[in-house]
Amino acid sequence: MHDIYLDHAATTPVREEVFEAMKPYFDGTKIGNASSIHRYGRKVRVEIDKARRTVAKSIGARHDEIIFTSGGTEADNLAIRGTAVANRANGRHIISTNAEHHAVLHVLEQLEREGFEVTYLPVGVDGAVTTKEVETALRDDTILVTIMHGNNETGIVNPIAEIGEMLLTHQAVFHTDAVQSYAVLGLNVEQLRINLLSASAHKLNGPKGAGFLYVKNLTNVSPLSYGGEQEKKLRPGTENAAAIIGLESAVLLREAERTERYERYLTLKKMLLERLDANGVNYERNDFAADVTLPHIVNISFQGVPTEPLLAQLDLAGVAVSSGSACTAGSFQPSHVLQAMFGDDDERIKTSIRFSIGSTNTEQQVIDTADTLAKVTALIRSRLQTR
Repeated sequence: MHDIYLDHAATTPVREEVFEAMKPYFDGTKIGNASSIHRYGRKVRVEIDKARRTVAKSIGARHDEIIFTSGGTEADNLAIRGTAVANRANGRHIISTNAEHHAVLHVLEQLEREGFEVTYLPVGVDGAVTTKEVETALRDDTILVTIMHGNNETGIVNPIAEIGEMLLTHQAVFHTDAVQSYAVLGLNVEQLRINLLSASAHKLNGPKGAGFLYVKNLTNVSPLSYGGEQEKKLRPGTENAAAIIGLESAVLLREAERTERYERYLTLKKMLLERLDANGVNYERNDFAADVTLPHIVNISFQGVPTEPLLAQLDLAGVAVSSGSACTAGSFQPSHVLQAMFGDDDERIKTSIRFSIGSTNTEQQVIDTADTLAKVTALIRSRLQTR
């Protein structure tokens, strides 16, 4: 069996078309600094402006509402910290959930140390928050609501459009981390009723180190760093032209193939689960109570099979999956998302892995993965029973 990569929620391989689009910015063909007024700089500026329009169109935004960043983490930090600092005269209360990505949770923890108050809404077994819960938590001094669109560990989708509609009459700025969702779903910022949206290139077969933050016109956000005039002064510094062009190329491919990818990912996910059933594997989906999920992610608990040896055995067999976010998976820490859903003592926290499908996966790979899981889980259970 050839190696099988099913960890596309962590990162995706760069497509050949994306690599080719980036090459001129490395081989000396396009060498200019986009801020320079000579012809070399102007050529690069034209390409960056075109990329900005492409990205804006993909989410129904204006081109001047797109701020290029180094990825999702920087975009989240700029959105959250930038909004908190810029609007603290209007209050110091923030609303989020206890199942956010660490790029959100850690900046919120830092803001708490600086005197801001954060309400972390619980998600429960369905993994999502409700509009009513957000409305109940709102206060006159709430300045920011930050809730992810699609969860990176479980694929569970929050009712962002409904929450955004409810917030229209409130002063709070509304941010959503859409890093996972943007890779596979058609998102429109006007329909979602949001002020800020974070996305990253390497989740959609683009380069690492590239992303963007949508900032709705007239939204008050302070920069995290200071320097030049680039990116409306919100992200100063010489633009990483190669990464931005790579992002644009990945976005164009995403737009052209989005419907096909969505249907294919759903088919492969269904096939994985059906093959597990056919093999008699004892498992439980951790999104069993969710109303809406992303097509490419499924988080599964294998009862009685600890995560660590399961990941190790799968890796030895050539199957790459993870226990959750790539930011923490290497340490085998319990998933804070599953803890938020099921509680600290639930067995699923210690027996779950995430499968995330991408454009390189085939039906045969999914079948081989399910067959391998049947053998590996049986082996581990047998070893544990004989101790």
